[in-house]
Amino acid sequence: MLVCLTVENYALIDRLDVRFDSHLNIITGETGAGKSILMGALSLLLGAKADAESAIKDRSRNCVVEGTFALDGLGLEPIFDEQDLDYEPQTVIRRVVMPSGKSRAFVNDSPVQVATLKTIGEYLIDIHSQNRNLILTSEQFRIEALDTIAGCTAQRAEYRTAFAALGKARRALEEAIAKQSASHDDEDWLRHQVEELRAASLRETEALESELRLLENADSIRATLLQLHSALDEEPNGILSQLKESENALRHITSYYPSAGELAERLHSVGSELKDINSTVEEDAERSNADPDRTEQITLRLDLLYALCVKHRVADVSALISLRDRYSAELDAIEHGDEQVESLRREVAECEKRARTLADALHKARAEAAPRIDDEVVGPLRKVGMEGATFRTAISEVALGATGGDSVAFLFSANTQIEPRPIERIASGGELSRVMLALKAILARRLSLPTIVFDEIDTGVSGRVADAVGDIINTLSEQMQVIDITHLPQVAAKGNTHLLVYKEQGATHLRPLSTEERIIEIAKMLSGSTVTEAALTQARNLLGK
Repeated sequence: MLVCLTVENYALIDRLDVRFDSHLNIITGETGAGKSILMGALSLLLGAKADAESAIKDRSRNCVVEGTFALDGLGLEPIFDEQDLDYEPQTVIRRVVMPSGKSRAFVNDSPVQVATLKTIGEYLIDIHSQNRNLILTSEQFRIEALDTIAGCTAQRAEYRTAFAALGKARRALEEAIAKQSASHDDEDWLRHQVEELRAASLRETEALESELRLLENADSIRATLLQLHSALDEEPNGILSQLKESENALRHITSYYPSAGELAERLHSVGSELKDINSTVEEDAERSNADPDRTEQITLRLDLLYALCVKHRVADVSALISLRDRYSAELDAIEHGDEQVESLRREVAECEKRARTLADALHKARAEAAPRIDDEVVGPLRKVGMEGATFRTAISEVALGATGGDSVAFLFSANTQIEPRPIERIASGGELSRVMLALKAILARRLSLPTIVFDEIDTGVSGRVADAVGDIINTLSEQMQVIDITHLPQVAAKGNTHLLVYKEQGATHLRPLSTEERIIEIAKMLSGSTVTEAALTQARNLLGK
């Protein structure tokens, strides 16, 4: 529940500190005193958009709204874990709006995104203002209310997951069909490109270019090699012959020149290496013959590869090979496209079957709960002066959508003589307020919300009906904290704590009333600014004093 609220430099508020009772807190005040400003500050704390122009009273300093919440026993630890926040039984939430327009948010002094405030706030406070009665015209609200009261929100979450999977499968199928249709138009062209590139037997050009250089210079290579072979092996003055003679001469003088043996071995090694070189040169010289046919063949092959690179606007054969592989994959996808489409059709059918099964289960749960909900709503309506009221939850099956396969309407009639019709078409503002109050009371119990705020939800009622509205709100406060902004003395008299909003020197203030001050305030609500003795007596009666 909300333990206390501090507001500083917001709109017409200089500084405000208020503590709240754990049950029914009544807030009253003259029109224009700033009750709506208080709700605006509380909304900021729960993640509402910050507008520095309207939020900040003194542009030289920040606007700060801070609330302390008692969370013990509410089971909110998993929510804090999901938001990566430390859970504290006494949690402080703070919102700071700077003159620049930027805002910052904190939970237990840890900076958080504003979206985090919204997420946590949904589990802390439900603010219901007078204009929120129009939410009854929203089918989304009607379905959510029905599912909450029916206790099938988990079922709907499971269905939502299945419906999202169905949507994903449908999109994949649509894309595959569109791609297949577009691809068929290009199939002949694509097939031609693949066949041409495959026929080219693509491989890197370095080896071919190297071979072509050898062929084009074969005569020069052969002449050079033959010249070297002649120098090495020519008789009798070839290098090899001279080395052999020198080696033999050295061996003859080893008896009196010991180093000659080592020199002879070294010459022998050199001679062996030169013999090997000579053998290689001779073989290469024999192979180094000009081959016009092979030269032409390689030239044509390279011309083809270069032409394909130019045609397909790629830098080299490596890129050409990548292009061939991509075209081949695209062609393969076209040729097997029917198989993929059929596979996706089967997947869509399976997803539809699962979504339909879950939607049918949701429909059954909703249909079973609808009569109970109708009875729970009609009971409070009859207590608030609508004895002839009829309320019926009408469920009709429609195509599968985000919330299932149902359309939900709230049918209403304030008179037994009039057939119930959609509530948004037939109910007056006061009737909408009372229906909404009944629904909110039911929803709040189901959701186990710690705090609910009613901002003049009792508009359009008076007298005995106002007293009955107060009883409903008071009964609700036995299970949870209720903060009720009201203009009805009958409702105001029900509160455990009575807070007065007033203006003084152009600023909005809020203070708790003593018993005597409360009697006077309720008397003013009964008789106006001139408090009569009769009004005071009636105020005491309402308060049981």
